[in-house]
Amino acid sequence: MTVAALLRYQGALLLRSQHWIGPLVVYAAFVAVGVRSGDPALDALGYTAAGLVPLSAWLVRVCVTAEPPAARAVSAAAAGPVRVHAAALLTALAGTLLAGAAGAAYALLAGDLRYQPAAGTALAGAVALAVCALTGTAVGAVCSRPLLRGRGRSFLAAGVGSLLAWVVAFSPARSAVSALVGAARADSAPLPLGALAGAVLLAGAAGGVACLAGKRRG
Repeated sequence: MTVAALLRYQGALLLRSQHWIGPLVVYAAFVAVGVRSGDPALDALGYTAAGLVPLSAWLVRVCVTAEPPAARAVSAAAAGPVRVHAAALLTALAGTLLAGAAGAAYALLAGDLRYQPAAGTALAGAVALAVCALTGTAVGAVCSRPLLRGRGRSFLAAGVGSLLAWVVAFSPARSAVSALVGAARADSAPLPLGALAGAVLLAGAAGGVACLAGKRRG
């Protein structure tokens, strides 16, 4: 089974399950309440990006538990447990980025762009969105099956992990959001590329650990 086929399969599982509705509604409410017309655009984008951390962690949980045990065994036998789990994580990440893109569009339309050029602001927001989505994917990967199997423990761990990603000093998500908010009234929009590199490494490490754990336990 090719990577593209695995991603299509995981995407179809996610859409058919309808379990994405809950996290999407919560994220939409988070953005609608927090982003107000006339706010500095970078402020609005930072807020929108921050909401992607718990959204991504939640979607990871949905994606890695979408298959019934029998179907999971078949797909793991056909493509290997590592590739199947990696496809589930990538599907969650893709869903998070799509939701973030919609949230960012709303933030740009509602936000005040008097202080920064629109193109630079949009690019900075896109980088911050990617950072927060990757950070949330890392949180979800270590707080879901196969590392944590209990539903209650998984949700509690993901909630605590998302909170830490918002407040811990070395968190890529906190760094990216702080950069946007801090420059909300400056003349240029920052590009938090260091935070992006850190988020890629963090998500890769967390995803790798989860995939390898799935292989051992599978």
